[in-house]
Amino acid sequence: MKIICVTILFWPFFMLLLSEKSQTSKTEVKVNFTEKNYSLIPEDISNNITILDLSYNQITLNIADTRVLQMYFLLTELYLNENKILILHDNSFSNLSSLEILNICRNPISVIQQDAFIGLNKLKQLYICQNKIIHLNPDMFVPLNNLKLLNLQGNFISYFDVPQLFHLEIITLYGNPWNCTCRLFNLQNWLNTSNVILEKENITMCNYPDSLKCYNIKTVPFAPECHSTLISSVTEDFYVNFRSISNSTFDSSLNNVTRNSEHEPLGKSWAFLVGVVVTVLMTSLLIFLAIKCPIWYNFLLSYNHHRLEEHEAETYEDSFTGNTSSSSQIPDINSEDTTVIFEQLHSFVVDDDGFIEDKYIDTHELCEEK
Repeated sequence: MKIICVTILFWPFFMLLLSEKSQTSKTEVKVNFTEKNYSLIPEDISNNITILDLSYNQITLNIADTRVLQMYFLLTELYLNENKILILHDNSFSNLSSLEILNICRNPISVIQQDAFIGLNKLKQLYICQNKIIHLNPDMFVPLNNLKLLNLQGNFISYFDVPQLFHLEIITLYGNPWNCTCRLFNLQNWLNTSNVILEKENITMCNYPDSLKCYNIKTVPFAPECHSTLISSVTEDFYVNFRSISNSTFDSSLNNVTRNSEHEPLGKSWAFLVGVVVTVLMTSLLIFLAIKCPIWYNFLLSYNHHRLEEHEAETYEDSFTGNTSSSSQIPDINSEDTTVIFEQLHSFVVDDDGFIEDKYIDTHELCEEK
């Protein structure tokens, strides 16, 4: 029982020691290939390495090197300083999701493509010092969600927009030819309002104009028009972001319509579309009325059945009188034949409604019969 109690008490300490040993063993897997005059990253390295130092070589970090780096997905530190890298291509470190430190200082890097740092979600320290970079797009740092240190010392950067780095703690910017005009005002405002520490602030000096060379970029006085420029730029950015979120689909469709309008007239297509829609609606309405309201076509089928008007009845009487007078000249026709002819002449009366209008019925005889 005592043994069990002692085991339970010391079990957390035992597990802590194991975890520390495992972490120590992971950080101790280090490979050092400095000053080997390598032009390519070697492929025969163990896949479980965590620290790879390739400093002072001839590596250019081309497509073949990028493919080899994807094999070492357990890397936490990578040192490529003092090599021959000219361009950081897109997805150069895409498979290094455990990388925490990346050092590519003292290379002739002049271009960093937009998606060069995609996949480095755990990166904490990025060193791009002493290269030949002239301009940096701050959006390229967006994938670096956990970056705490950014070193841009010793490049040719004259202005730099505010980077989208929410966990950044230290930034190094000295050794660049800073242009302290209104274009740099946003960066100064960010450095003074955020919690980011500007390393070696006292030597991060303005290079242009000459009248401001005695100021560092964090304390340089700006003209009043720079403040109005800041307000207008913030308002414009807010408006652009709002439009891009709410009306992106509409804008793209509008652009397509505008491009198409350069090749064909817009009025004919709209007229044709309206004609098709109206035709379909009218056809559907007629079909609906024909199915739901059969009284319409019943009326159309029986439109030729109507009562005789008074003048039409008199016309038929005159014709009947003429016929009887002419028939009296024929000696062979008797009174029975005359009655038959009379009945045939008056057989056109329609009795669909059950009522017969006959002007030859004596109303006095009907009253006597009743």
